[in-house]
Amino acid sequence: MIPSTETELAKALMELGKLDPDSLDSALRDCQSSGDRLEQVLLKHSLISEEDLLQGVARAMHLPYRKLGDLKPDADAVRLVQPKVAEHYGIVPLELAGDVLTIASSDPHDMYMLDELRRVLELEIDLVVASKSEIEKAYNRLYGIGSAVMQHLNEESDIGGVQEAEINLSDNFDIDEMAADATIVKFVNQLIQEAMRDRATDIHVEPMDKELRIRYRIDGMLYEAPIPPAIKKYQAAIISRFKIMADLNIAERRLPQDGKIKIKMGDKEFDLRVATVPTPYGESVAIRILSRTSTLTTLERLGFSERHKSLMRQMIQKPYGIIFVTGPTGSGKSTTLYAALSEINSIDRKIITIEDPIEYRIPGTTQIQVNAAIDLTFARVLRSTLRLDPDVIMVGETRDPETAKITIATAMTGHLVFSTLHTNDASGAFTRLNDMGVDSFLIASSVEGVVAQRLVRVLCPVCRAKTAVDPDLLRQVNMTKDDPATVTLWKPVGCEQCRGTGYSGRTALHEMVKVNESVRRKIVANASASDIKATAIANGMEPIRFDGWAKIKTGMTTAEEVLRVTMEDEFNMDSGIELSSGSTG
Repeated sequence: MIPSTETELAKALMELGKLDPDSLDSALRDCQSSGDRLEQVLLKHSLISEEDLLQGVARAMHLPYRKLGDLKPDADAVRLVQPKVAEHYGIVPLELAGDVLTIASSDPHDMYMLDELRRVLELEIDLVVASKSEIEKAYNRLYGIGSAVMQHLNEESDIGGVQEAEINLSDNFDIDEMAADATIVKFVNQLIQEAMRDRATDIHVEPMDKELRIRYRIDGMLYEAPIPPAIKKYQAAIISRFKIMADLNIAERRLPQDGKIKIKMGDKEFDLRVATVPTPYGESVAIRILSRTSTLTTLERLGFSERHKSLMRQMIQKPYGIIFVTGPTGSGKSTTLYAALSEINSIDRKIITIEDPIEYRIPGTTQIQVNAAIDLTFARVLRSTLRLDPDVIMVGETRDPETAKITIATAMTGHLVFSTLHTNDASGAFTRLNDMGVDSFLIASSVEGVVAQRLVRVLCPVCRAKTAVDPDLLRQVNMTKDDPATVTLWKPVGCEQCRGTGYSGRTALHEMVKVNESVRRKIVANASASDIKATAIANGMEPIRFDGWAKIKTGMTTAEEVLRVTMEDEFNMDSGIELSSGSTG
């Protein structure tokens, strides 16, 4: 016999279109044989998502279901429900009207929770149903990450007779002991978990004069994490906790330190690379989050246009020579090299990489981590690598004259070499190598191609909206020949899915020089970067903003994003240099 409450749930899910009849019949049979509730069976067999199930539960119980992304905090309601109470019961206060408090919960069956709140708050409780993830996000927006932990610490301080004003960096209390306290441990864990949920690549813990600022880098942009103001007085303990996790010397606060933390979240493993530096207000900590279980990306997923993808594949199939990827820090250069290596990785090729740090493991290759502390530099490892009979070598970064010269010599002796450089565009790589002391004829003989790369944020597919074409933006991205009437542009709006930013994820813009005879002649003649660029464009190279414009027109990103990450180009469609459709090769 199916309980009436479950019959109501089944009916509600069918009316909402969340469950088909066959799946429902199978789940009901399982309920009868196992004795489990319908909700448990549906989730156990992944027949329905948590959100869809809760919508059905809300309908069956005649309760409203609400998305909390647009939640406007009611100060009176938030002040009434303390952080630790909200966290303990898994609720968030929505509104206080007279003697009625409206709360959101993901467990409307919890009558004990409702009775306790009525008793403690001496108010009537109205219930709204929301998903657990929505409630967690709303909690962090209303109270700040780790508010319940901070409240607990404050209460302990008051009980011990320590007043808030007395606790600061100069006080004589045991920072090390406090860093190991369960509440501090929990707070740091919550910071890391929240960063990972938000797809952050970095966490920045930055002491200021009167506050401790914590920021996450998401899709290349920094966002301030919502944290309680009281966190400042526990600054030293929080920073010490990070240092303990990274196996750093917590007694040394005057010198920079580097370390690593290995953690798991669910079935995923992560490396957290921790760097500390002293500042006038305490140590500043930067944490880079790297996934150890991420699968290697492919050229198809890196944003290469069909033309650029074809050129890239031509270059990486060469038997020898050098391919450089250029761009600023954080522009995805290493990811592009990993994708290229993954494509040519086969049983008949020996591939060796020299990196700092090793960000991803590539099966079937030999990867070497440089260590400047023991003089294990790029140049030194590169010399030793040649004795291992490699076919392909990746040098993480060509950052000094010695490495540049050895890399060039390696390519000249019949090896295919991949490396990165810090230059503003693809053509600047040749003059940069020349500045490092590499002879022009050696550059011309060894370099097969250069890829310049920038990352732009991708518009959120859920909330993006069409927008009018701004002729001035067309001019700025050098696309004045496009008829505005034929172009559809999109703008960011912001929704819960994208954390209100209007963007979700990133893609790459590319500029690619495949070295041919005319480009080689310019290199040998010590031509300027602009002269080399003009020659490359005459041979079919497209400046990076052209690739950006192509992605703007498909609705992938915005003109503002392209302008943000690229420099103004002196070559455009109105400059008299026509772009051919052919290859630069």
